[in-house]
Amino acid sequence: MPLHIERPDLMPRRMLIGTDWREAADARRLDVSDPATDAIFASVPDGTAADARAAVDAAHAAFPAWRAVPAKQRAQILKRWNDLVMAHQEDLGRLISREQGKPLAEGRGEVAYAASYIEWFAEEATRANGEIIPAPVAGRRMLALREPVGVVAAVTPWNFPAAMIARKIAPALAAGCTVVCKPAEDTPLTSLALVKLAAEAGVPSGVLNIVTASRERTPEVVDAWLDDVRVRKITFTGSTPVGKHLARRSADTLKKLSLELGGNAPFIVFDDADLDAAVDGLMAAKFRNGGQTCVSPNRVFVQARVHDAFVDRLVARVGALKVGPATQADSQIGPMINARAVDKIERHVKDAVARGARVVVGGKRLRDARCDGPNYFAPTVLVNADATMECSCEETFGPVVPITRFESEAEVIAAANGTPFGLAAYFYSTDVRRISRVADALETGIVGINEGALAAEAAPFGGVKESGYGREGSVHGLEDYMHIKYVCQGQL
Repeated sequence: MPLHIERPDLMPRRMLIGTDWREAADARRLDVSDPATDAIFASVPDGTAADARAAVDAAHAAFPAWRAVPAKQRAQILKRWNDLVMAHQEDLGRLISREQGKPLAEGRGEVAYAASYIEWFAEEATRANGEIIPAPVAGRRMLALREPVGVVAAVTPWNFPAAMIARKIAPALAAGCTVVCKPAEDTPLTSLALVKLAAEAGVPSGVLNIVTASRERTPEVVDAWLDDVRVRKITFTGSTPVGKHLARRSADTLKKLSLELGGNAPFIVFDDADLDAAVDGLMAAKFRNGGQTCVSPNRVFVQARVHDAFVDRLVARVGALKVGPATQADSQIGPMINARAVDKIERHVKDAVARGARVVVGGKRLRDARCDGPNYFAPTVLVNADATMECSCEETFGPVVPITRFESEAEVIAAANGTPFGLAAYFYSTDVRRISRVADALETGIVGINEGALAAEAAPFGGVKESGYGREGSVHGLEDYMHIKYVCQGQL
């Protein structure tokens, strides 16, 4: 697929450190491939620990001046960034679809979603108010002031290469922090394009720095930031094992952490649910980005009395999904990100079948005239799933719906909570008393009630248990990039 974008310079193919778009310290390059074909179509620098340290040098030097910029001026810069992102929505959407694989309509949608965070935090920048504390004695003034934490290191995933970097960088800049960031090795181009637009919007040199690196070199880049006392916060979206590593390594310098980690989201359909609405919600939540989202339903529980009717409705919808590359305008599911992802999906399906599940639709890799590439997997529905199966214990991160039949509310709540993870949960019911009970009982940071699309810039996004801590989006997302300074003035 030829990559037609109106502004070829939105693919700088170099990383930004301070004032310079530069190569890696040793000039090594990282290839970027199209998941629809596995063909290499671009390359970027393969950064090193030396590059990571240089990025911190630039960010640390830029911090005093940036934190002193009035909040209103920082907000104006962010608003210009938002405007530029939306002005280049088509180019950015095509870039996302090319390097990540999602259908073009989803690529365009992700750009708008990313911009919504930039706009939100531009507005929030001017609302980071402090407090005047009533003094307990005469002659004293007591203040609580919000200040930026300092240099922030952001490490982002491949599944939403625009949205995740915007969701981290925008609040950091709004708070007055400077940033070093490392995008995922599979999808660096979109992040580079966003950083270029931020510079065009007026973000000063050194305030925002980006280091691209391969999977092999990522540990040395990130470890350089973990070891550096000048880096005061790490924000990361990715797997729980990596999040735990970051938490352990951050302990030596006591960095502030925001960790949005793995999920194992339950999706519960009670027998009083509107089944058509529940199917609509599951389709929206499960098949966005081919199931490659952290809040994708991973375990679907359907109450026995409506189980068969729900499955029939769902199978009809899933079987009609169009799978193909972004070049096909009607594609609803694109390729998975790489061969490792497809191998995992296939392993989960085979394990489930070996343990008693039954494939109702899909269940196999796709390779045909439309899906002419190695990374496609058919949208799949499994019935008779249970908690012993790999697909119930691990995130499949693909277009697979394992369905478990349940009898009672107490049974399904125990099953839904019977995981170390607690990011998102969904349930469908029309019983107002049940809605209150179940929402309270679910051990997750996010709950969707009769709703499959949860994320919004105004809402706090994050998990509990081994799904991490900290929140992105909302006023709470800005607070995660600030600390409180208590000022006490006496002799008044």
